[in-house]
Amino acid sequence: MRHPVVDCGNDALCEKVQLSLRSGVENLLWTKLVVTKVACAAPSRPCRRSPLAPGSVAPLLVAAVLLGIVGSVSSLRGQVSSPSEAQIKAAFLYNFAKFVEWPPEAFAEPISPIIIGVAGDESFEDILDHIVNDKMVQGRKLLVKRWKRNQSSHLYHILFIGAPESNALAEILQNIKGESVLTVGETDGFAQRGGVINFILSDNKVRFEINRKSAETVGLKISSKLLALAKTVWE
Repeated sequence: MRHPVVDCGNDALCEKVQLSLRSGVENLLWTKLVVTKVACAAPSRPCRRSPLAPGSVAPLLVAAVLLGIVGSVSSLRGQVSSPSEAQIKAAFLYNFAKFVEWPPEAFAEPISPIIIGVAGDESFEDILDHIVNDKMVQGRKLLVKRWKRNQSSHLYHILFIGAPESNALAEILQNIKGESVLTVGETDGFAQRGGVINFILSDNKVRFEINRKSAETVGLKISSKLLALAKTVWE
């Protein structure tokens, strides 16, 4: 696959983006990154995307969004070679928090942390905790907590529902119904069943789809930059 070639001139940030795209991690993260125009034919149908004109600087701008993901993964091993699927997903989760806006009432205080709940594999919880350790997003700390049944949904701002909890998906979504929680899953049909973001594998790469209607229903605003990275946007 040939990636966009951009004349960086003397722009150090631009050169950093280009180098990152050539690193070993690109095979897992490169997802045909082009900013696209979205046109939806009907409700509950995936949006069809049309790439912008060749030579546009848009691919570079979207690639810059991924720099945080590349940095997060490399911090786990000190290098960018062969991060696991779980590490990629954990890094995406951290970066999702940068491009989602919660309503003010979702936080008790202006400095209250963003709490990420994990329902599923405990090993994933450990990986995510390592990635978000000592990091700040939107002026808030990030905390990882284990999801527990019968626990107040107000405790979470992001809830990752792993494959081991897929049988309890309907129950979990019902328990947090109406709450401003960014739900993220990794099972077939998650977004269509009311989840907000769902991880999928496409050409052996970790991609994701977004149900924007589900997000808006609970008061979440998703940045256009994140929407541009999604393989599918459901309206």
